[in-house]
Amino acid sequence: HMLYIDFDPEKGWGNPVISKYENFSLPPSITGLHYGIQCFEGMKAYKTKKGDVKMFRPMLNMLRMKRTAEKLTLPDFNGEEFLKLIKELIKLDADWVPNSTEASLYVRPTFISTDPMIGVRPPVNARLYCITCPVGPYYPQEGRELFKSVKLLADPQFVRAWEGGIGGYKAGGNYAPTLSIQKEAATKNCSQVLWLYGPDHLLTEVGTMNFFVFRKSADGHQELVTPPLSSGLILPGVTRQSVLDLARSWGEFSVVEENITMAAFLKELEKGNIIEVFGTGTACMICPVHSILFQDKEYDIPTMTNGAHLSKRLFTTMQDIQVGNIEHEWAESIYS
Repeated sequence: HMLYIDFDPEKGWGNPVISKYENFSLPPSITGLHYGIQCFEGMKAYKTKKGDVKMFRPMLNMLRMKRTAEKLTLPDFNGEEFLKLIKELIKLDADWVPNSTEASLYVRPTFISTDPMIGVRPPVNARLYCITCPVGPYYPQEGRELFKSVKLLADPQFVRAWEGGIGGYKAGGNYAPTLSIQKEAATKNCSQVLWLYGPDHLLTEVGTMNFFVFRKSADGHQELVTPPLSSGLILPGVTRQSVLDLARSWGEFSVVEENITMAAFLKELEKGNIIEVFGTGTACMICPVHSILFQDKEYDIPTMTNGAHLSKRLFTTMQDIQVGNIEHEWAESIYS
């Protein structure tokens, strides 16, 4: 099934509709197609051992979507009410939620301008909708290896986002321009791109994921580091925030949000201070990194050699919350 609600400038939001999954009939001139006036979210629903279906911190997705919609001048909407409707959609399709810790029901809220005109202007007509589909592991797996590490291409000639841009928003226009670089990475046997920025080669994101480094600090203590959101280069990921929140709640090491340059990273790597490197996102949750290709030289990252203990702990903890093995406020039942 699918859910959709239309916005009209005179009548406001119409009645929500949940119908069978089918094609939309929209004018080919809508500005959502021509000028990229559209955004989306990525969420998942998980089946618990008790048969409940839960979502992971879904209001963070609603808040991020409202923030992106405001940036794109799309109409405002009530995130709490939209989430209630999404839960009703999932209830109807609950049998499609896989009964497995290795799979889930992907939930894709989407917001598009439906103004039927050729011309760049803030939209006045829009459609908010949501579709779902069962999904397995994001990266192709070998056998039963569900925690596979990846190799990254870091090439300073490619830039994903820039200061003053929309890299910190989940707009569709952020994704299409990265596909040719992803194809380039694949020719070099790399699974993803490590996006660099500026003359100092700031490490920003990994493909469509946030970037984390677990390292020894100057005083010999361990610290988890990720780039800050303040630059506008980084998407405020729900998994990113959850990793930060979990790590801080454990209180076992420092948690720092600061810029990391490639030169500083390679220096720490040479000193043996890098313990783990991983990406985070809804699709894969935690993705360890075992090497980085930078300026035609491959640098081995000791994430897996060191046992990937933090990566695995974060992955297991969040997965246990999602499937109900750990009772936690982050996991919301669709039936409550």
